[in-house]
Amino acid sequence: MRLMVTGGGTGGHVYPALSALEAVLDQPSAGAKAEDILWVGSHEGVERDIVGRTAYGYAAVSTGPLRGANPLQALQSGWLILRGAWQARGLLRRWRPAAVLATGGFVSVPMALAAWLRRVPLLVYLPDMEPGLAVKALARIATRVAVSFEPAAQHLPGAVVTGYPVRRVLFETSRDDARAALALERDTPMLLVMGGSRGARSINQALQQALPRLLPRVQVLHITGLVDYDECLAMRAQQPAELQARYHVYAYLHEEMVLALAAADLVIARSGAATLGEFPAVGLPAVLVPYPYAGQHQRVNAAYLADAGAAIVLEDDRLAQELLPALERLLGDREALQRMSLAARALSKPRAAARIAEELVSIAKGGRHG
Repeated sequence: MRLMVTGGGTGGHVYPALSALEAVLDQPSAGAKAEDILWVGSHEGVERDIVGRTAYGYAAVSTGPLRGANPLQALQSGWLILRGAWQARGLLRRWRPAAVLATGGFVSVPMALAAWLRRVPLLVYLPDMEPGLAVKALARIATRVAVSFEPAAQHLPGAVVTGYPVRRVLFETSRDDARAALALERDTPMLLVMGGSRGARSINQALQQALPRLLPRVQVLHITGLVDYDECLAMRAQQPAELQARYHVYAYLHEEMVLALAAADLVIARSGAATLGEFPAVGLPAVLVPYPYAGQHQRVNAAYLADAGAAIVLEDDRLAQELLPALERLLGDREALQRMSLAARALSKPRAAARIAEELVSIAKGGRHG
């Protein structure tokens, strides 16, 4: 069975699909192999690098953003999307997939449009709590729509609720093994700091201010993004020699990200879609800082975890003043962290990837293509 996948712009649109594809390959009834799967994305998006580390094929088509664009930019993006749909149509004709999986982001629009025009069964999956422009539009032409959470289904009537798919290894990696692999101290609390696939300037700066107070009591694994990496390395060099070993700085993590999540006692992060699945999978309490320029979906994602008792939410423009007091309060209350961990784990859906795989195989076997 041949399949095509599209989605990107951020890791939150890529990693859920990779988890679902892992489950597809595990299904004997699917009869699919890695070489039967082609990912269609943009020429320069983060999805190209992530998928390039897998065994799946990759093809790029033209596309462009519409949200936040001025009229001239919107016109240009509209042309690029139409051009990309024509390019995707050619890919469909050559690849002849049984179905297409789309996870959102403007990069998914040309491929999904082409699938609809050629009558290829299309599964649209929404990783966030609320759909963006792309998913809202594509849901109207999809063969089937899947969402992670019941509240999300209110925005997309008829959607199947599957849970958020995460990599199987997240459920299989122990805290002690993860710490050993990352050369972390076994018994010292570990704070994970991350800002999404591109990093987060405000989080990085607030952490730098807090480091002198934090390092005597915790070890920190900081995923900075490329832009702030050198600055954070310089900050590490300014710490006392005995504390530098407690500050682990990385520009980005790929396969090791699973280890970082499994090893952590508390995380500071944006609230992109991945937080809704990956943090619950490992029972990880969170301090969430919604990105203020990402529409409303990050705020809604953060509220979902906070309302469940699995996270607290800080505003981006108050982070420099509020981050350290919040961390000291949480790190000083082990019982509160344990309650948050249990609340996070209660949200996890271990079969989510398998559910999405089942929906994809189902439409592939029941659909037709031209």
